[in-house]
Amino acid sequence: MSVEGDPATLVIEASKRWRFLDIRELWAYREVVFFLVWRDFKVRYRQTAIGIAWAVIQPMLTVTIFTILFSRLAKLPSDGVPYPLFALAGLVPWVFFSQGVTAATNGMMNNQDLVKRIYFPRLAIPLAAIFSGFADLLIGLLLLVLMILFYGQDIGLNILALPLFLALGTAAAIGIGLILSAANVRFRDVGHALPFALQIALLATPIAYPSSVLPEHWRLFYNLNPMVGVVDGVRWSLFGTPIVPEALLISIVTTLLALVGGAYYFRHNERSLADLL
Repeated sequence: MSVEGDPATLVIEASKRWRFLDIRELWAYREVVFFLVWRDFKVRYRQTAIGIAWAVIQPMLTVTIFTILFSRLAKLPSDGVPYPLFALAGLVPWVFFSQGVTAATNGMMNNQDLVKRIYFPRLAIPLAAIFSGFADLLIGLLLLVLMILFYGQDIGLNILALPLFLALGTAAAIGIGLILSAANVRFRDVGHALPFALQIALLATPIAYPSSVLPEHWRLFYNLNPMVGVVDGVRWSLFGTPIVPEALLISIVTTLLALVGGAYYFRHNERSLADLL
């Protein structure tokens, strides 16, 4: 019963059934997502001397090291593409993926005071952590374009598929990030093990070398890594380097499984996150 002049009252109740993913609720809190994205982006380069220039320096230093170790010393092939360009094309999507997964994994822990005090879709935290990396991704792509112009590399119509492969990499980051974000709240070992796991994943992704150098009997297991299809797809769209359709299909399937499984696992644990923090 309401009395005229009384302020409006908002009552938050637990849903009567479990929902896989409430897009409408997430859209209703879109301003929260935007605020978290902007805050995470500013925090990343706060109190740094050169700021966002790190988004250029880090990949260029890594490409230089890869060129010396894997091209000059190990003599690894690069599918007919200048090796620095070959390595940078693989490194740009990988950096976005690894930074996004790391930020999403630690997101709930870094925002535990916010989670405990107010209500909003907890899904906003890992999503914002991943989306805040789009600025670095765009800078990396711009750097890649400048490198392509420097080497005079021809680009064909395959480049129209580039956004699709970047979207696939984003989906992989979201799926794995959601799983690890919820798991890190329950098992703090996840945050400690993640840097080591990403180092292994870096070596298990065709960034410093082409997928063609891998022995045939390892291909099926190797292609379960969703970033294999993403990196090979980015290079195919830019340079026309070989891509195996079966390998790409496996990467797409594993990405979709990670995305669906991540959404399910996160939503299943969402109610208990504040209590565990």
